[in-house]
Amino acid sequence: MVREVFSSIHRRYDLLNRLFSLRRDVAWRRFAAGKMHFFRAHRLLDVATGTGDLAIETARLHRNIGVVGVDFVRPMMEMALMKLSRHRLSQRVLIVQADALNLPFPDDHFDVVGIAFGIRNISERSAALAEMMRVAVPGGQVMVLEMHFPKSPFFSWFYRTYFVLVLPRAARFFSRNPAAYHYLADSIADFPTPKAFVDTMQATGLIGIETYALSFGITHLYVGLKPEKAAEGTGAETRLGRR
Repeated sequence: MVREVFSSIHRRYDLLNRLFSLRRDVAWRRFAAGKMHFFRAHRLLDVATGTGDLAIETARLHRNIGVVGVDFVRPMMEMALMKLSRHRLSQRVLIVQADALNLPFPDDHFDVVGIAFGIRNISERSAALAEMMRVAVPGGQVMVLEMHFPKSPFFSWFYRTYFVLVLPRAARFFSRNPAAYHYLADSIADFPTPKAFVDTMQATGLIGIETYALSFGITHLYVGLKPEKAAEGTGAETRLGRR
């Protein structure tokens, strides 16, 4: 179902992201790229890369790294390849068709493993996080950028009205499948609270988790670390950051 949704909107996906987020999605990815730390492998894995925005933003900011983007929706990958060519990044960013639950890479391979606005489309989130942690180097970062309904009563009301009523109706003018945007709105509404998602990351084995609330909590960036040794386990204290 997820493959069908994104295959049907791939041509207008970037336009609608920019339009409906008032271009804040660009700033959110840039913020995430700025928090990345490359210290050993000098490689990023962008899971559910879609049209490649996070991969491109990171490659432009960190010029001495290699980037791999994986996705399982072929039309979205084709859009990513065209954008890489336009940005002259085809030699530095590799796009691979793969499932987030079965990444075709060895253990301890990437300094940073990130996913932007994709974890909510994966039903087995704990398994996806575990797989992301597997391919990260010890001490490497696992990053998740995802949208939430904000806590503020005013912003929550505005956000729900916008995503549940305005966005799907406006999408009819731009997309052949406006129902896809009903799904996207529902997937945000059904996503766990920030605290619940941090708990999921900790249960997976990630430590030292930091969270950053962006744009009044509309989006959160989660940054966890793979333990240097498996025996370190879970349960590390979580530091909460505000931006």
